[in-house]
Amino acid sequence: MNKFFWIIPSPPTLQAQSRVYDLKARLDWGEPALTIIDVSDRSQFNISHIMGAIPMPMNELVDRALTKLELTRDIYIYGETDEETAVGATKLRAAGYQKVSEIRGGVAAWKAVGFPVETILTANC
Repeated sequence: MNKFFWIIPSPPTLQAQSRVYDLKARLDWGEPALTIIDVSDRSQFNISHIMGAIPMPMNELVDRALTKLELTRDIYIYGETDEETAVGATKLRAAGYQKVSEIRGGVAAWKAVGFPVETILTANC
């Protein structure tokens, strides 16, 4: 008698550092239960950011995260540089966040491979 075992696929696991392909795979999985945080300043965020990212500038990061996100939430974070990303991730981990992944290369790497970005246009008055 043959026995069949069904393997239920699962989304890629969260790592301390991620490539843009890792995040895209999670997003393509559908209902990924994750949050993408951009810690760059608001003007940089407005120019271009990863589709679905939320702005949390570095000086507001921990306070805003603690009021909006549970400590067990999967968080992908990026800034203007990998160093800025690492600082933001360190702050979140120190605040008690258990699942934080640094997106290597940030929005520049995301755009370089043709993944979708958003822009917020502001009127010059």
